[in-house]
Amino acid sequence: MLWFLHLCSDSGVVVVDYQDLAEGVMIETADGGGRFRTVVLRPVVTVREAGMVEKAMHLHHEANSLCYIANSMNFPVRHEPVVKIVAE
Repeated sequence: MLWFLHLCSDSGVVVVDYQDLAEGVMIETADGGGRFRTVVLRPVVTVREAGMVEKAMHLHHEANSLCYIANSMNFPVRHEPVVKIVAE
């Protein structure tokens, strides 16, 4: 989220709301420990104007490639973003 918001700010995309419906699948090991196998982020972002939607979608992919948390995982972190326009 932080990289995405930073990139939006730099690009002139005004985000008025951000909610993420994250989901992960964990593997539990025999000793009671475990690890995540997959993570999917489903951010629902509301932007100020229709002209910002395409850029916001693109910035999700860029943010994913820059995110130090996602890059630290031993599995890919998938993004399935939805971008909406603020209701008039």
